[in-house]
Amino acid sequence: MTVLVRAPRIVTAEVDLPDAWLAVDRGRVVALGTGVAPAHDLVVEAPGAVLPAFVDLHAHGALGYDFASCSVAEARAAAAHHAARGTAHLVASIATGTVPDTVAALHRLRPLVDDGTLAGLHLEGPWLAPTRRGAHAAGLLHPPSPDEVDLFVDAGGAALRIVTLAPELPGALDAVHRLIASGIVVAVGHTDADADPVRAAVDAGATLVTHLFNGMPPLHHRAPGPVGVALTDERLTVECIVDGHHLDPVTVDLVHGAVGDRLVLVSDAMAATGCADGRYRIAGSEVVVSDGVARLADGSSLAGSTITVADAVARFVDGRPDRLPSAVRASSVRAVSVLGLRPPLSVGAAADLVVLGPSGSAGPLPLAPAGSTT
Repeated sequence: MTVLVRAPRIVTAEVDLPDAWLAVDRGRVVALGTGVAPAHDLVVEAPGAVLPAFVDLHAHGALGYDFASCSVAEARAAAAHHAARGTAHLVASIATGTVPDTVAALHRLRPLVDDGTLAGLHLEGPWLAPTRRGAHAAGLLHPPSPDEVDLFVDAGGAALRIVTLAPELPGALDAVHRLIASGIVVAVGHTDADADPVRAAVDAGATLVTHLFNGMPPLHHRAPGPVGVALTDERLTVECIVDGHHLDPVTVDLVHGAVGDRLVLVSDAMAATGCADGRYRIAGSEVVVSDGVARLADGSSLAGSTITVADAVARFVDGRPDRLPSAVRASSVRAVSVLGLRPPLSVGAAADLVVLGPSGSAGPLPLAPAGSTT
C-alpha cells in the first residue's frame, strides 16, 4: 500500500519544502515534493512539520533501567520508551562499572544491536579523568591498557560503535589507535586535558566530543582546552545536552554558531527518564532526581538527563522555525553520518518520520489508517 504524507512543511537532510508531500511504499520513501502528488492508497495529514526520526548517540536508559546493568527485556523496554518519542536509532551507553560487569553488559546487549533494537553500544568509562568524573565512581576509573582495550573490543564486537576516553591518561593514544583500527568511533570526554592532548587524540583519529562543556575544563581565553579544540577543529562532531540544565541557552547559541553542522543533540538520558523523581544509581554513584533534574546525591554534579532527543529538539527550536533545518542536521543527519547509516528521508531510505507540532512537541508520525483519510 502506497501512503502519501501531506504536511505544511517537510525538512530532510537535503530539502526544506513548504506545503509538501512524501510518498511511502513498503516502509520506504519513494518520492517527495510539492504541488501535485502521485497516486496513493492512503493519505496521512501531518499536524505539523515532518522531520526525519531522531538519532541518539548517547543514552544510558529509561523507565528505571540502566543499560549497564539491566536485563535484555528491560533494555528493550528502555529503547522502546525512546522510540515512542521519535528516536529511531538509539546507541546504548554503558557507564563505568567493574571490568567484569562491563564485559558482561557488552555481551548482553550485543544481540539487541544485531536485531536492530539498538543502533550500537557506547562505552563511557572506565578510561576517564577522576577530576572530571561527573557521576562516574572515582574508584572504578583507571587508564587503558592494551589488554583491556582488546578485551572490550572483543566483548562488544561490531556492536561497539563509540568509546569515550580522556586523552591525557597514560596509554590513551595507543588506545585511540587500537579502537580506530577496530572501526570504533573515539570520543574525547570526561577529561581534564589542555588543548595539546586533545589535538593529539584528534590527530590519532578521535572524531567525537562527549557532551561539550560537561565533564571538562571550561573555555578560557589563555587555556582553550577541549572546548576550544571542539569549537574550532572541523574534524570533530560535537555532542550537546540541550535540556535547559547542562547548557545555558546562550551557550547553545554560541556552540551552534561556532560548529554549525558539526553539532549533535544527545539526551544522555539516565535510568530515571520517564519516571518519577526519586533516588537512582548510575555508574556506581547514588543519584537524586528532583523536578526532573538528576544530580549526584551530594549535589556536586549533574548525573545525566531525563529527556529524550525530542525534548532537545523542541528546546533547540523554541518557536524559531528558521532553526528547523539546523535541528534536523543536529538530531539525525550528523549522527547518522557518525554511525555510517543512510541519509534520513532520502529516496530509498526507511520512512522513519516525526512531526513537530505547533506547541513545539515532537513525536513519531505513524503511517497507519488510524487518523488518516483515503
